[in-house]
Amino acid sequence: MSTTTTNIKGALKAGRFSIPYRVYENEGPHIICINGIQQSMAMWHTFISRFSDKYRLTLFDFPHQGKAKVLSGPPQVTFEEQVAILKAVMQEAKVGKDAIMCAASWGGVIAVAFAAQYPQMIKRLILASLGTRPNQNMIKIIQAGTGMNISNREEMAEIIISSFGKNLPERIKQAIARQFRSMDEKDLRAFYEHGLFVISSKRLSELVNLKDIKAHTILLNGEKDTIIDLEDVKFLATQIPHCELRIIKDTGHFLHMEREEVLDIYEEILSSE
Repeated sequence: MSTTTTNIKGALKAGRFSIPYRVYENEGPHIICINGIQQSMAMWHTFISRFSDKYRLTLFDFPHQGKAKVLSGPPQVTFEEQVAILKAVMQEAKVGKDAIMCAASWGGVIAVAFAAQYPQMIKRLILASLGTRPNQNMIKIIQAGTGMNISNREEMAEIIISSFGKNLPERIKQAIARQFRSMDEKDLRAFYEHGLFVISSKRLSELVNLKDIKAHTILLNGEKDTIIDLEDVKFLATQIPHCELRIIKDTGHFLHMEREEVLDIYEEILSSE
């Protein structure tokens, strides 16, 4: 039986950052949702509609997403700071043991890093669109973005949409364009520098000790994902203990944002306890 859901909004101070978060309270199992880069809690809208009456959901924004703020220090947010932010959110939301993490793209990198450091806190990982390294298409896209005038917001949005967001509904394409038009200089610079970090960083297995992950892990990858190679995802699935891979047909990098039917797969996974 579903329970009444209470929506709790707040902002917590995590180190030098102000992090907005939202908790959809009920007595179901606890899921924490982790955004991809340059996305926000809004990316989980259909996920919330589908699951908030059955699960306790926690969402949040990293710095340079939504209304999150850098309170002091440089605008750049390190890999270690992002993992620490995730931990602070989980503590604020009173996430107990046996939590489920649903993460997308770069959010999956932070999820596996957390799960390797704190294996006793995570029961299951559902990781969408995660590879071990950028493929050649991603490198070309990032290089094209870093080679343009950083203030050219319209062109940056167009690169993302045309390169790996073609399958998104028109309303989401328009939302991406609006998001880039409204970004301030610090957020644009952070997005630019994240791209440089991605193409210069090591393999995921060199950043994270994947063998330390104890959670049952499910990798979801779109058949038409242009920035993650299928063979790379297959390799990743062999590097994480207790891991399975599902390839989703007729879907690109953004999975449930492209096709709401992808939530049926989440439903099957979540109900298979």
